[in-house]
Amino acid sequence: MSVVFLWITVAAVLVGIPIVFGLVIGPMLGFLIDGRAAFLNSSAQRIYAGIDQFPLLAIPLFVLAGDLMNRGSITTRLVAFANMLVGRLRGGLAHVNILSSIFFAGLSGSAVADVSALGSMLIPAMEKDGYTREYSAAVTAASCIIGPIIPPSIIMIVYAYVMGVSVGALFAAGFVPGVLMGLALSTVVALQAKRLNLPKREIRQSFKEKMRITQESVLPLMTPVIILGGILSGAVTPTEAAVLAVLYAAGLSLVRRELRFSELPGIFLKSGTSAATILLLVGAAAMFGWVLTVSQVPQRLGTFILSITDNPYVFLMIVNLLLFGAGMLLDAGPAILILGPIFGPTIAKLGIDPVHFAAVMCINLSVGLVTPPFGLALFATSTIGKIPVNRLVRTMLPFFLAQVIVIMLVTYVPAISLTLPRLLSI
Repeated sequence: MSVVFLWITVAAVLVGIPIVFGLVIGPMLGFLIDGRAAFLNSSAQRIYAGIDQFPLLAIPLFVLAGDLMNRGSITTRLVAFANMLVGRLRGGLAHVNILSSIFFAGLSGSAVADVSALGSMLIPAMEKDGYTREYSAAVTAASCIIGPIIPPSIIMIVYAYVMGVSVGALFAAGFVPGVLMGLALSTVVALQAKRLNLPKREIRQSFKEKMRITQESVLPLMTPVIILGGILSGAVTPTEAAVLAVLYAAGLSLVRRELRFSELPGIFLKSGTSAATILLLVGAAAMFGWVLTVSQVPQRLGTFILSITDNPYVFLMIVNLLLFGAGMLLDAGPAILILGPIFGPTIAKLGIDPVHFAAVMCINLSVGLVTPPFGLALFATSTIGKIPVNRLVRTMLPFFLAQVIVIMLVTYVPAISLTLPRLLSI
């Protein structure tokens, strides 16, 4: 079968057709052009079969858990705790923004959720404290990509499903790179603090106030411990851990009366709509992946790359460049669903650890969420911060450099992503 469907899909995306429809339209038109109309009968079955997988049930559950936590005051408590820890540094609220993203990443697994929950709170607070709106929004956008890296991560669940890798191993592999990304961004803030004369909180918190903030933050901070502890210990599957996260988030918010039962239907509807969008995309990508396999695109690409080089380090550099370009055009989820099966056979031939490659791919594509022209989290931050995208991107340039350095470290120092999974024997 020819690869005409691939060019049709690319053209559909470039002219603005939603990616989920492009993934379906391309193969169907390709079948008709190639005179293989019989394959159309299997397309709908492939879409349904792509969704009808038990591990994918974790996605709507983690989305629901994140929405429940956003609705309560859990986010506010996490920000207060981060402010207690690093708020006294010069550029304190910028550091608080980054640390809050690390904490919140353990709850939501989504960059856009991070921007929605933290950006609406911290961007105005930073501006009031003396930061420019551009800088406040830039720190928020740069730090939100930690959400899909530190577990639980929705895109890692998708990758695990597509590539047949352990979800627990991927979650463990993302923890250290996620923290490293946070440290890199905080280093940028520290280096800019004096030159930009960033504000510093002068008021000291009393011991009693610190104890109160800590006590109020303990239960919210237990959420990632419950999720990761259960998965990494083998006590529960990722789907079962997602159920625990929902029950814990709902129970915590209801007991503290930060959430009313009457609000639950609206939250369920919002979460269901978000999850349906993700799962429809997964189904369309599953069908697209099947067509890729039938057309032998992964094998062709693998042969082409191996004709250029059989050095895994050079291959990883080529992949990073391709992923960076893909991240500028595609959301992380679709990019993983499309490119994962394409690169899979080649990494096997080159002896690259699939968990290490997953970390490289997920981090690279997460950075793509805040790169122009189509970065979803970039536009979300622009909307929340009420600042044009071009001004936001210009202010983010030092943070982009830090992110690229982290990507290179994770790419060429496999121990950063593999040590924890190996220690846990996952």
